Amino acid sequence: MKTLTNITILAALGLFAQSAFAELTAEQAASLGGEKLTPIGAERAGNPAGTIPAWTGGLTKLPASYAAGEPLVDPFPNEKPLFTITAQNFEQYKDNLSPGQIALLKRYPDTFRMPVYTTHRTAAYPAEIYEAIKKDAITATTTDGGNGLANVDAYCPFPIPKSGIEVVWNHVLRYRGGSVKRSYTQIPVQSSGAFSPVVFEDQLTFAQYLKGAPPNRLFYYKQAIKAPARLEGDVLLVHENINQVIDPRDAWVYNAGQRRVRRAPDVAYDGPGNASDGLRTADDLDMYNGAPDRYDWKLVGKKELYIPYNAFKLEDKNLTYKNIVLAGHMNPDYLRYELHRVWVVEATLKEGQRHIYARRTFYVDEDTWQISVADLYDGRGEMWRVKEAHNNIHYQVRVPWYATETSHDLISGRHLPIGLGNELKGYQYNWDYKVDEREYTPAALRRSGVR
Repeated sequence: MKTLTNITILAALGLFAQSAFAELTAEQAASLGGEKLTPIGAERAGNPAGTIPAWTGGLTKLPASYAAGEPLVDPFPNEKPLFTITAQNFEQYKDNLSPGQIALLKRYPDTFRMPVYTTHRTAAYPAEIYEAIKKDAITATTTDGGNGLANVDAYCPFPIPKSGIEVVWNHVLRYRGGSVKRSYTQIPVQSSGAFSPVVFEDQLTFAQYLKGAPPNRLFYYKQAIKAPARLEGDVLLVHENINQVIDPRDAWVYNAGQRRVRRAPDVAYDGPGNASDGLRTADDLDMYNGAPDRYDWKLVGKKELYIPYNAFKLEDKNLTYKNIVLAGHMNPDYLRYELHRVWVVEATLKEGQRHIYARRTFYVDEDTWQISVADLYDGRGEMWRVKEAHNNIHYQVRVPWYATETSHDLISGRHLPIGLGNELKGYQYNWDYKVDEREYTPAALRRSGVR
């Protein structure tokens, strides 16, 4: 999401604007890609301790063993953990852990651990995205109390954020390849460790890639279930709008068993996530999505946090889901944590509003604007769920994405990895996916959903 350390540092760098919702000056925007800031607003320098390096452009040199069109290969195959955080020693590292991560360590003291590796700031975007961000930074504003946007043409409208809602918009709008089709697996895991994978094929196209998109449209999304047989053929279609208070999200589902298309108004807020066995809500796919109007958003500041990063091991096609998925959590043998700077944003449910999460704290990677950790609290103020996003970089196209995002229910002991593709054939992503707008109509659902 954003860049600098906290409001004090923003002011010290001369980047703090007077109004929380005002666009940047040309001089402020010009600092992007300069001495102090990366092109998307992260701090270019490393930290004083040397445990976070300077950003030098990201991972732009392809690994020698990588073959075009093939699955990603690990650019750091020989690295070993510097140390491992466990339930027995977490006090030593607690300043760089979220409360939710500490809760995970305590919940699974004998099996969960966090192997910490050397930090590599691999995130990179195409040059044209950097240019578009700099242009938008001058004009972009929030509207309707933060629920909408104006004068935004590209991605990451607030590279120098001044409020929590601006950081959240950076996450929601971040560049994800523009138009992409992919396959992946979502795995609801019972407390015993038993699981049954659900295979999806989805496609995401931002509105500027299609002709005739209405002004308030953000993107189009279609998700089809390919397995198991009892769910095969069900399809979800979403027309995602920017300001969903004045123009709510449109969603439809095609039920293959009934062979009919119907509206799906519950695909929003805390409606149940598709085929998730109740382990996620509609608005916590991609760590967070959708309308922000039910929460007050506070920009807490910035901190250094151990977050899942450069998760190439989780992409290894030699692994099976049984290798990776354990009772309670994924196998730590294949996890990689690194120390990175994150923006901290706290969302508190507004009085009179309803959501199963009364409070949510998001930790947002400064180099990608991707939410990397989310601590989720129930109505009593108790930690309920913890989400982690295992960040990766598709270096051949310069697109950061999640290798896997996980949702851990601390009460039931169940968890939900989303994004694994180890047992799927080939490379899971089709970048620059050419799509006709007619594919994103309710009439197209029946055609794509036939068994």
